[in-house]
Amino acid sequence: MERVLEPEVMDTVADATEYDAMDFDEPNLRFALAALALIEPRASPEILDVGTGTARIPILMAERRAGLSIVAADLAREMIRLGEENVARAGLREVIRLQVMDAKRLRSEDRRYDLVMCNSTIHHLPDPIAGLREIARVVKSDGSVIIRDLARPASTSDAWAIVKRAAAGESPRQQQLFFDSLCAALTPAEVERALEQAGLGALQVSMVSDRHWSAEGRLGG
Repeated sequence: MERVLEPEVMDTVADATEYDAMDFDEPNLRFALAALALIEPRASPEILDVGTGTARIPILMAERRAGLSIVAADLAREMIRLGEENVARAGLREVIRLQVMDAKRLRSEDRRYDLVMCNSTIHHLPDPIAGLREIARVVKSDGSVIIRDLARPASTSDAWAIVKRAAAGESPRQQQLFFDSLCAALTPAEVERALEQAGLGALQVSMVSDRHWSAEGRLGG
């Protein structure tokens, strides 16, 4: 199945509300724990979350470890608005700062962050390599990166089978959004090629579920 792009930005009130209501608790927690493991040796790590959505993963991380400083960035202003509400509700305004930011043009100096993380955002980018190059630019030379996203199935029928299995309890609109995301995703082989071109070839790529790939690791050795 060829890649079929979906909108890069989900920036209506309905988009943000629907997204925030979807049940991503289990994959979000697995991502948060994997990200925390990468920065375990760091005393006061600075973290950038690219494409944070409504900041659910930064909240999970900050609830489990003190001393974090997280910039949670997204291009969708409605996502950021809901994320600010979620962060305030969790009592984490001093830890998590939300910013409207384009993944393809991050507002950050080079080599700034101990950890750059990106969950379920790469499939939104028409040119994933542009976003990956920005991640490579802003992470410290000895920092860590974790990127996870959906893997594109072989066919539309395979994509719908995943939707019906993994999102059976979601609304028809949410199921359609999930299907569209699967069709816009990269395959693991495409991910590996993109990482090489972006200067992140040191990351290890693997399938971490029946529908998610992960690229992660510590740089500089």
